[in-house]
Parts: sequence; C-alpha cells; structure tokens
Amino acid sequence: MLAQAGLQANIKSSFTVFGFKCEAEPLACGLYIVATPIGNLGDITVRALATLAAADAILAEDTRTSKVLLKAYGISTPLIAYHEHNAAQVRPQILSRLKQGQALALISDAGTPLVSDPGYKLVGDLVSEKLPLTAVPGPSAVLAALVVAGLPTDRFFFEGFLPPKAGARRQRLHELAQIPGTLVFFESPRRMAECLGDMAAVFGNRAAVMARELTKHFETVRRGTLDDLGREFADAPTPKGEVVLLVGPPGALDSGSAEASLDEKLLAALATYSLKDAATIVSQASGLPRRRVYARAIEISTRGDKMP
Repeated sequence: MLAQAGLQANIKSSFTVFGFKCEAEPLACGLYIVATPIGNLGDITVRALATLAAADAILAEDTRTSKVLLKAYGISTPLIAYHEHNAAQVRPQILSRLKQGQALALISDAGTPLVSDPGYKLVGDLVSEKLPLTAVPGPSAVLAALVVAGLPTDRFFFEGFLPPKAGARRQRLHELAQIPGTLVFFESPRRMAECLGDMAAVFGNRAAVMARELTKHFETVRRGTLDDLGREFADAPTPKGEVVLLVGPPGALDSGSAEASLDEKLLAALATYSLKDAATIVSQASGLPRRRVYARAIEISTRGDKMP
C-alpha cells in the first residue's frame, strides 16, 4: 500500500540553496509536474525546489536517483516510486490522495516528465477526473540539444526512441522522411552507429548532430552530415551516456545539384538495399517520382558506380 504522508498545510517546509535555508509556501492541492536537471544539478529552478519541498509527497521514477537531488538541496519530502512497472497499481492511490486535498509532485529521473515517459497516463486520468494539475517547467534534453545543434529551430519534430530492430526502424524512418522540420531522436549509444547508417540510407546525406551527456562534465556535440557521423562512430568505441540525435529537414533539390544529390542518395541506398528497394527508399525520402529514381538507379547499377 502507498504510505500516507500527512498534509503539510500547517508545516513549514524548507529547502537550501547557496547555503541559505529558504521556507517554501504551502501548495494548493493538485498534481505538480516538475522538471528536474538533466545532468547539472545547478539547472534546477527556485520554483521547482519550493514545490518539491512543500509537496506532501514526490512521485519519482527511480527514488535512488531522486534522493541525490533532494539531498543536494536539503529537501526531506517523502518519495513514492511511480514508474511503468507499478503505475497501474499506484495510480488509483494517487488519485485518491489528490481527492483528499493533497499536493503531490511528479518528477522523472531527469528533465521534464511526460517527454518519452509514461506519466501522461496519470495526467490523462486527472483531466478526466477534473483534478487540478500544474506544470513547473525547466530543463529538457530535447530543447537543450536543439538550441546547440545549429539546425533549423522554427519547426521540429520529436520522435523519441526509434524501434530497436532494423526493419521496423527503417519503416519508421520512411514515415518521417518528408516532415518539413528538424527531427529529434533519443537513441541508445549501443545502436547509434547502426541507426546513423539507416538514417543515411533513408534520408540521404542530410545535416545531422549528435549531442551526448548534455549539461554534464563530458558534454559532447558532434556536427556534420549523416555520412560524417556514421563514419566517425562506425569503428569507434561505444560512447557512454545519454544521446540525442538531430537530423536537419529535407532540402529542395535545385536544378544545378539535382542529379548529383540523387546519385549520392542512390549510392548510399544501393550499398545496403536491392535496386528496387533503394529506388523506393530514395523516392520516398526525396519526393522525386519513383519511375525517375528507378531509371537512374538502373543507370548507376549498370555502369558499376561504387560508394566513395
């Protein structure tokens, strides 16, 4: 059973920041969705600290990870494990506590809850029950990677994690190929080289960025093209830490570079796929008629062009 924490309406809660102990004002009842640092503990906001200190309990994805943050800022609010494996059991008890007038905070291991995170089901239940909820915004790996990438930011599409198996991953990439904006992915470091290869085959040699360990001591940002990054990581040791991959939007093929760009895409695809499949992939990725792309693929295959 979920441990019951007493309401803190009459208790002076506190947190410590820059060596000063600060009182946290009592919270109105409801669920507070609180963003926490993605690496650097200094990225927490004062409002987030006050909310975490004043809540009756904090719903945390991994209580061991969350304890590090709370200890750093002198917060003693009780923690409750809430994750995808126990959500169905715990969710009704959370709703019950909210109906009793409690204030609960929801955090993830890092960043903004609900982004590539199952917490949206809880929020959906609150909306259905007409229970109050409040966002306490802050760090997000998606936005942190986007603003340092150097790729267009006026439009972007967050995909999250791609399917781990190659066939399903390529199929999903086909579906994303014509989105007119920067694509943002989370990826396991173990699959990064393979994923970059599939992206190059499906998207062509677009601009791309790999951002790793953002805000942490070993933060790394690599910029180039999908081919550049693919070559860099193909034979390199598996990188450690959290990875965000970003791919620039599809570019229009002007008359002067159309054939060269088409050939480049076909050569990349033919290195992995059959002639028929390569033509289909490049046609979908470029928006060019399949008949034209297939004819060009036959010409390239006949004259025996090789990848550089």
